[in-house]
Order: sequence, then structure tokens, then C-alpha cells
Amino acid sequence: MKVAVIGGGINGVMTAWAFARRGDSVDLFEKGRLMSATSHSSSKMLHGGLRYLEHGHLRLVREALQERSWWIRQAPEFARPLELLIPIYRNGERAKWLVGAGIRLYDLLAIGSGFPRGRWYSADEVVERFPGLKRDELLGAYGYWDARMDDYRLGLWAAERAGESGARLHEFTAVLKVHPATGEVALDGSSARYDRIVNVAGPWAETLLARSGVASAYRLDLIRGSHIVVPGKLEHGCVLQVPGEKRILFVLPHGENTLLGTTEVSQADPDHCLPSDEEIDYLTTNYNRCFFEVVARQDIISSFAGIRPIVASKTDFSAASRESVIERQGRLINVFGGKWTTSRALAEAVVTKSQY
Repeated sequence: MKVAVIGGGINGVMTAWAFARRGDSVDLFEKGRLMSATSHSSSKMLHGGLRYLEHGHLRLVREALQERSWWIRQAPEFARPLELLIPIYRNGERAKWLVGAGIRLYDLLAIGSGFPRGRWYSADEVVERFPGLKRDELLGAYGYWDARMDDYRLGLWAAERAGESGARLHEFTAVLKVHPATGEVALDGSSARYDRIVNVAGPWAETLLARSGVASAYRLDLIRGSHIVVPGKLEHGCVLQVPGEKRILFVLPHGENTLLGTTEVSQADPDHCLPSDEEIDYLTTNYNRCFFEVVARQDIISSFAGIRPIVASKTDFSAASRESVIERQGRLINVFGGKWTTSRALAEAVVTKSQY
């Protein structure tokens, strides 16, 4: 089967690899460089999504918890386990028992993944690991395990495997239009026909359909997530609860520095995605609330932002979800949403969808 994959982020790369492993003829088209947009602007975590449990996304969390292990086994030089601590304060946003119940459920869903189980740390043990953490009203912390990664290098590793399997990877090659009935893919000055076209362009998936005059039952809400890199080397991750909100702030090891993220802000244009001043203030304010060593704007080493495409039904505007959706229209397969961690599983589901 001749397959065109549109989008060179991690979901496109893994989809191209999955088809190529089956022996299909695969062309992947990326308008820029591979792994240069959303997939390179993540929180650098391979994780199940502890916070998703609050919304009942048990299947998604279970799948992601198992998929973490696959990445670590395949590319341990770019991904490794990380313990994170959630400090619990008296009169905090979430009660100790609630966080503890979430950790236990997380561990239950992770059975078979090979990761250590979570545990409770006393206030003394927490401060030993994070000497700069403010201790006032600190009860202790729940520790749990996920994984950290170098998203760019891990994505390029996957792209190399796809290429070795026979996929042809075309960078700086924009797809202008697709035709579901004929399988035609229109490029700048040329076109080709395919048995299957996979639109896995992430935040740009809906834009491609609009240019092609193709209607879909789904729409994308684009959410910007911003991060900043500040001085300070960490051995463990920390998850801070934001007062008055259900959001959390990650404080993560990032080489010799520390990564703070992320935000959730509506984004209109996927081509112009940068952290706003308000987001940077939000990140530093919530970090400074919990740590003695204040981070000022001049301390910030770098900042970046990425876009999470959240899937919603055009007929049910309250049904936005972290879950991915695969939609088949003739020879065209649209992929909406998707997490870095579960990109391999998503790719296998796309291959299955293409078979009928």
C-alpha cells in the first residue's frame, strides 16, 4: 500500500514508522524540520497524566503509563525514570487523602510497567530533597514515578528508525491540499496519488482540511503551554499545586538547570506561538510562592511554548477531550489530538483504521 503521512511531529514520525514496518511504501511530508514544532516544545515528560485521573480518563492514563516503559527500553539514552514529589500543605488545594488516593490509583494502573510505587515522605525528607522549599504548613509530600526525556533527540531517534524501515522523510515540503476520494496529495508544483493519506499535522490538521474543502465532525481547540528555564540543578521533580485553581506547576530537572511549566492559554494562530508576559509572571509567581530563592525575570535563561490540540465535537461543544480521535473519510485518515507518550499506540491504531 502507498501511504502519505502529513506532519513531522512525533505522531507523524511514529505513524510513518508503523506503516513502513508493515512493508508499505511511505512518504512523510513535513513543512519545516522534523520534530521542530509542538513535539519539541513539550514539558519533556513521558507520563501517564496524573491530573487526568480527576477527569476520569482511566483508559488514557493506563495506556500512557504502559507506553512510558517502551520508550525507556528502546532509547534509554534519551529517556529515564524520574521521581516527582507533590508537597502537601495544611489547607492546600487538594487534601492529603485525595492526593494519596490518586497516587494509589496511578500505581494500580501502572502495574506491569516496571516503575517503582509511590510513597509518602515526611516534611524533613521533602526538605532534604528540596532544600529551597518553604516549610511553613508543610505536612510532607507524596512521591510518584514518571519519566523525563529529551523530546527532540528522542523524536529524531524515532525518525531514524522510520527511515531505516523504508519510510521516505521529506522536510521543508508543505502539503497544500488533499483529496479524500482520489488519494491525491498536492504539493507546491507537483502532486501524487496514494492509497491512504494520513493527516497527522497536529495543530495544523484542521487548517489542511479547510484548505482542501474537506468537512470534519471534529474541531480543535488550540491550547498554548508555556515554559521557562531557570538556574538550578535538580535530581527530582516537584509538582506544585496552584492556589485557587485545579492546575499544577511542574518544577523539573533540565540538564544543569530547572524547567518550570506549564500554562493553559487559548491560542488562535499555531504559526506564532510564544510565551506571553502574563504567562511568565504566572510561572515565576507560583514558583516563588513555594521556594525561598526568588526567580526574577532577569534570571530566566530561556522560554518556549508549544500547542496542545484538544479535540471537541462540532455538535457537543462541552466534549473537549485529551483523548485522540481517528476519523476516516475515503482514502483520508484524520488524526486529531494525541499525546507524546502514547504516539506509538496511536500509530498502531491508525494502521488498523487504514485496513478497511
